[in-house]
Amino acid sequence: MSALLEVDHVGKTYVMGGLLSHDEVRAVDDVSFTLTEKPEIFTIIGESGSGKSTLARMILAEAPPTSGTIRFEGKDVTHLRGRKERLAFMKRVQPIFQNPFEAFNPLKKVDRYLYMTARHFNGARKRADLEAQADIALKKVGLSLAEVKGRFPNELSGGQLQRIAIARALIPEPALIVADEPVSMVDASLRTSIVNLFMDLRDTLGVSIIYITHDLATADYISDRIIIMRKGEVVEAGDARTVLANPQHPYSIELKNAVLSPDAAIHGTALDTVDAMEPT
Repeated sequence: MSALLEVDHVGKTYVMGGLLSHDEVRAVDDVSFTLTEKPEIFTIIGESGSGKSTLARMILAEAPPTSGTIRFEGKDVTHLRGRKERLAFMKRVQPIFQNPFEAFNPLKKVDRYLYMTARHFNGARKRADLEAQADIALKKVGLSLAEVKGRFPNELSGGQLQRIAIARALIPEPALIVADEPVSMVDASLRTSIVNLFMDLRDTLGVSIIYITHDLATADYISDRIIIMRKGEVVEAGDARTVLANPQHPYSIELKNAVLSPDAAIHGTALDTVDAMEPT
């Protein structure tokens, strides 16, 4: 089976300071993994500062790696050049961000974003085509155009907005979605439905998902495979059930011990201790 995504010895270094004195900060250090064409949920786990979001930005071609190569569907996408090349990549790889309230301009109606995406990526022009594509995508996430048409972001809940953001990402029919902490800003009562939605998208649409989280319980619930990151490095990787049932690295063990119960984070009752941990 051919590879969908290949992350090959990727690193990202930032230079801090001025001309006379500066320090190098290694945000991501020699990370490698491969996603095949078989749809899966591949989870990147780590606390704040672990490098997981920096890695996501490189996969999305929003930041070039300092070292290593990222290939998508066999093509080197480390340094995309030109609007046409970038547009073709973005049609196949779509992001979903942490805060749905920041994904939408409060002064614009949310359906406009869906129409813009259909026009930008799919070339739709007629009003009927724009609305049809928006409605199809919304129905995939349990909504409809009739429910959201003409409404501003403040007229919708965080859970509804995140579903609309997911629907927007589905309009170009991507092969890969990169979701960075997509339930951390959603009410606890709605987290389960959104996490289940990602699993349904994998199973029904054949979309692979890179799911980024600091929450081990959510990862245990949703993931097929995982990597655990600390200080920019991958400290453990493999089948999610195997790694989380019997972690080997001391940091992985520490994360597991921080979880109250296997489904605690899904229901919003787990102690949010991962971000609070002091690195050792």
